[in-house]
Amino acid sequence: MTELDEVWNRMLSDAAENARSHGRHDVAEYLSLKAANDMVRAAGVKWLFDSVLEIAAEVNRANQNISIERVEPFNFPYHRANIVGSQLRLLWGVRCLMVEAGWTRTPTDGFMRGGPLAIARIRHFGMPRANSEILLVKGDATPEWSDSGTNFTSEHLRRHFTVFLSM
Repeated sequence: MTELDEVWNRMLSDAAENARSHGRHDVAEYLSLKAANDMVRAAGVKWLFDSVLEIAAEVNRANQNISIERVEPFNFPYHRANIVGSQLRLLWGVRCLMVEAGWTRTPTDGFMRGGPLAIARIRHFGMPRANSEILLVKGDATPEWSDSGTNFTSEHLRRHFTVFLSM
């Protein structure tokens, strides 16, 4: 979690407490729900990035020498909404694999159509057909990443690495 996210969470918590003290329980409930959803979103993005970094570490142990850059904060468009989050950029020679994930933070960012908790894009530089857009959605028991209705797992990430490292 970035320092900006920590400040934002503190501001939400203070605003909810202020709303409660002024008898605005509806506002306090909304802000508490938003804070809880943001924690779920952050955990989902963390799992995605941690999984990418774990696979990259395995590949690097096999002497592939992938360079990793993290861009934070990072914004990207999604269906007319501004998604605020982070980007991992993996470089191997002239190849580049980018993993971007986040969610709308403020009303001016717009809204994410279809009701996902968060959005992620996996982009292969120069190979647009290999790209993926995945959504963090509410699953039966826990939130899960979904690619066109299919549960997106670390095995799917490994397939992206196969494309990334293929000659």
